[in-house]
Amino acid sequence: MHTRFPRAEARQFDAAHFRQALSQFATGVTVITTRLADGTLLGLTASSFNSVSLDPPLVLWSLGTRANSLQAFSGNSHYVINILSAEQAHLAQQFASKMENRFEGVAYTLSRTGQPVLEGASAWFECHNRSQYPEGDHVIFVGEVEHCEVDPQAALVFHNGRFTKTEAF
Repeated sequence: MHTRFPRAEARQFDAAHFRQALSQFATGVTVITTRLADGTLLGLTASSFNSVSLDPPLVLWSLGTRANSLQAFSGNSHYVINILSAEQAHLAQQFASKMENRFEGVAYTLSRTGQPVLEGASAWFECHNRSQYPEGDHVIFVGEVEHCEVDPQAALVFHNGRFTKTEAF
């Protein structure tokens, strides 16, 4: 069921104010990775990650419509969502950069479908690219989790425009 309502009322704020308000919501940090048919590895930092369903196991994340990697992620059958641990802020920054090879110097293994899994992540989800929904200036990706692993650790968190960590447990 997809329900649409009439357009919202005119906004009383600008994009900068909206971004500042959003920055007050602390989020975990992920790196979404995939491998293309020619062997090229792609990865990007995303904080727009959430669970959708336990049965079937579904998760979601979103990617801007202007992202250079949109076509690659849209067309690939699988990807991995790596949940970064508290000590992996350098990976979040590297995969958010404009570097040509974001995997340079990064330790990873390959999943059963050949997708990159970052070493040291606190959890990872190997997903089948189930569906995509364009909304506003982003595309929402829904992945069906085919495999996941967990290594509980303190979390990397993004809040108020910067990285911070949760307490060790």
